[in-house]
Amino acid sequence: MQASTVAITGGTGFVGRHLAERMPPGSAVVISRRTGVDVEDVEALTAAFAGCDVVAHCAGINREIGDQTYERVHVRGTATVIEAAKRAGVRKIIMLSFLRARPSCGSPYHESKWAAEELIRASGLDYTILKAGMIYGRGDHLVDHLSRTVQTIPIFATVGFREKPIRPIPIEDLTDVLEAAVNGRMPRATVAVVGAEQLLLSKAVRRVAAVLGRRVVVVPAPVWALYALAQLTEWTMTVPLVAKAQVRMLAEGVVDAAPPAASVPDDLLPRRRFTAEQIRSALPEPGGFGLRDLRLFADR
Repeated sequence: MQASTVAITGGTGFVGRHLAERMPPGSAVVISRRTGVDVEDVEALTAAFAGCDVVAHCAGINREIGDQTYERVHVRGTATVIEAAKRAGVRKIIMLSFLRARPSCGSPYHESKWAAEELIRASGLDYTILKAGMIYGRGDHLVDHLSRTVQTIPIFATVGFREKPIRPIPIEDLTDVLEAAVNGRMPRATVAVVGAEQLLLSKAVRRVAAVLGRRVVVVPAPVWALYALAQLTEWTMTVPLVAKAQVRMLAEGVVDAAPPAASVPDDLLPRRRFTAEQIRSALPEPGGFGLRDLRLFADR
């Protein structure tokens, strides 16, 4: 099959950047606010999509800041992407959603991702919606934050007195699935993507700490306390230690799709476990959190 030309919204973000790097030279158009294209600007998106066969819609946020709301980015932004794709003659949209995105669940993040999914399914275009769980790799919010946390203070609080499991996905495995969708697989499908290994977040923390040669004490904490911490860090940090949407994810567990969705084809199932080798490949530069991570000191 001839390689497709793909436009990647959120192309400078964690997932979008890895997908762009995977594409053959000259076959990816990277689109983001950093490249001067707003996800609600239909004219600019139409021009950016010109000549592209596929749009990989990876743009998204895990917290609201100013006018960057879930409604604006996830819902209205997706509607604009669909309209621009139709104008530009794009044949397929691939959307990166969340494993447990669903309606009427009380979480604006989950509900807005679900609303975006529904817009894609009703668009009339070919599509693949990837309901992905927790993704990790260099530049992520999982290993990055866990490693910096244990290097700052050797204490980790669980999300709830009874932890729920996660199935972390290496970015390499997720990119394999995205690339297959770009090349025509999983047409008109909504599929769940989860990692090969199921474990508790506290166990993941201990593995990260072991790779770093650190000791960490895990203490149980109620979910409400983590919501309070999330609100505080959303107010005070440039990239929050944890966002409220992430607390909701961890309180529920990130293992099963809601509503249920088909799995990816067997040859695309993630196979890499959360091993020391995988953790090392995802680690950021050494160091914990400091004043530079606070909004008050970010520009100083």
